[in-house]
Amino acid sequence: MALNGRIGLAGCGNMGGALLKGMLNAEVVQAPQVVVAEINAERAKELGAELGVGTVASPGELADLDLLILAVKPAHAAQAAREAASALRPGSLVITLAAGLKLATVAAALPSGQPLVRAMPNTPALIGKGVTAIAAAPDLAPEHLETAREVFGAVGPVVTVEEKLMDAVTALSGSGPAYVFVIIEALADAGVCQGLDRQTALTLAAHTVAGAAEMLIKTGEHPGQLKDWVASPGGTTTAGLAELERGGIRGVLYNAVEAATRRGKELDK
Repeated sequence: MALNGRIGLAGCGNMGGALLKGMLNAEVVQAPQVVVAEINAERAKELGAELGVGTVASPGELADLDLLILAVKPAHAAQAAREAASALRPGSLVITLAAGLKLATVAAALPSGQPLVRAMPNTPALIGKGVTAIAAAPDLAPEHLETAREVFGAVGPVVTVEEKLMDAVTALSGSGPAYVFVIIEALADAGVCQGLDRQTALTLAAHTVAGAAEMLIKTGEHPGQLKDWVASPGGTTTAGLAELERGGIRGVLYNAVEAATRRGKELDK
C-alpha cells in the first residue's frame, strides 16, 4: 500500500538512507513526497541527485508533514523532534529510530498527543533483508500502526512488541548482525588455519550462515531439530558441537545480549 501525504526524514545516514531507498524501491512512497533534513550539504546534494527527493539543512526547515521519521543519533533525536514539531500537521505520525530512547522522552519534545511509534530496524535493511520491531505509544490509532508497518515492511519483516521489550530487541536484532559478523570471521579464520585460502574460507563461512538462516526461516523447524539433521552420532559435526559447548558459546551469546540490553537502558538517561 502506498503512503499518501508529505514525508519528512530527519537524518539520512546508513539506516535512514536504507529505509528511504527501501520505501522508494517498494513504491511505498514517491520521491516528490519526501523531504530529507540533512546537515551535511554534500550528502544532501547526493540524495537529491540520486533519489530525486527534496532536501533541507535542518529539521526546523521541514514543513507540512503527514509523517516524520527521526533517523538521527539518539543524542540528537529529542532536539530534532523539537525543531520539526512545528512542521507536523495535527494527527501526523512520528516514528523514532533512536536506540534506547523511550517513547516518553521523544513525546516530551512533540506537541501533546502527537501519534508516536518507536522502531528498531537493523543494518541488513541496507540490502532489503532487515527485520524491524515497532512499539506504539499508548492509544495509538490502528491506522498509524499500519502506516509504520508499511514503512518498515519495505526493508523486511516487521514485528510488534511492548515498549518495555525494545531494549532487548535492540540487543538481539539491532546489535545481532555484529555478533554474526564476528562468528563468520571466526569460522573463516578457522578454515584458513586448516589450510583453506582466505577468500574460499570466507565464501564458505558467509554462505553457510546465510543458508542456515534461510533454511530455518523457510522450514519453520526448531533450530535444535535442524542441528540434529546435520549432526550424525559420533561424526565430525558432533565433535565440533561438543567443543562449542565446552567453550560456553551459549553463555557468551546470552551475556552479549544481556550486556547490550543493559546499555540500551542506560542510553535514555
